[in-house]
This record gives sequence, C-alpha cells and structure tokens, in this order.
Amino acid sequence: MEYVHAEGAPEAIGPYSQAVRAGEMVFCSGQIGLDPATGSLVSGSIEAEVRRALENLTAVLEAAGCTREDVVKTTIFLVDMADFEAVNRIYGGYFPHRPARSTVAVKALPRGARVEVECIAVRR
Repeated sequence: MEYVHAEGAPEAIGPYSQAVRAGEMVFCSGQIGLDPATGSLVSGSIEAEVRRALENLTAVLEAAGCTREDVVKTTIFLVDMADFEAVNRIYGGYFPHRPARSTVAVKALPRGARVEVECIAVRR
C-alpha cells in the first residue's frame, strides 16, 4: 500500500491521505473546490466549485500514476440536489467515458463547500 501526495491539490484538511494506491487500484479521497495555492474555497458559482474539485482530483490521480480515463467509479456529494444538472454539465466534460457513479445529497460539507467528488481508479 502506498500513500499518494499531489503537490497540485490542496493538502488534506484532516487525518487522511489524498489517495491510497493498493496494487493497481487507486482510492482517491473526496475533493472539494479548494484552491491549492491558498487553501480557500473558490468563490462564485457551483460550476466554479465543481471545476476546481475536479481539477484537484485530476492532480491527485496524476500523482498516483493515473488519468481521468482510468477512473472506474465516482461518488458526488451535493448539499443541494438542485445543483445536479449544473454538476452533470461540468462532470460530463471531465469523464466522457462514463464511469460508474453515485450522487448523494448531504446536509453539509467541510469548509462550506457545496460539492465533493471522490473516485476509484485502476492503473493501466
């Protein structure tokens, strides 16, 4: 087992790793829309948060030796399911190969985020 650290993604905000690689499988922790340079949540629309969260996730995947095309499963956590369509529009551009996915409504997310995305990938 190997712990993954990506310079291009925000530091973990708790006692966990950005990702763990176990054999060829990579388990990425959830990413929210934190700016890696400042550690602050990006301001603006849900679209801005989704893009930043997915860019953070991409950086973690790359540090683990993967690309977004290696993702086999994602989970999206949304504070407001009214944002579902907006999230789908952005998400579809990042994952055109359509990995398996779950979307879950949650009461709250860390740092006041409105969306969090985690994934599982398989290194090829």
